[in-house]
Amino acid sequence: VQLQASGGGLVQAGDSLRLSCTTSGQMFGQTFALSSMGWFRQAPGKEREFVATVSYRSRTTWYADSVKGRFTISRDNARNTVYLQMTSLKPEDTALYYCAASPYYTYSDLTSTGKYEYWGQGTQVTVSS
Repeated sequence: VQLQASGGGLVQAGDSLRLSCTTSGQMFGQTFALSSMGWFRQAPGKEREFVATVSYRSRTTWYADSVKGRFTISRDNARNTVYLQMTSLKPEDTALYYCAASPYYTYSDLTSTGKYEYWGQGTQVTVSS
């Protein structure tokens, strides 16, 4: 199983970026459509933190308060891909962004790094002021 994240870059405050994460291989013995997908980020010197997630069961999305209203997570099951559209970027959004896959579907599970079993390699987002 591989998760390949892409789309990061260096942008100015207020700009937008779209991250993509494409998976290959069968996760949890099931199709991509039956995996919840999430985005996390980690800034230098800080712990990895939850950003957004989409549950496989209900397609419900949840967001960290810090990105709510600015970021949108979506998925294309036909392409085995999850996206993170980021708008109105701020310098504090600067981090290494990771996509991850989980077999769970509840809010409490999907906002926890420990409930994700597969992780991508990360894509760097840098926002200058």
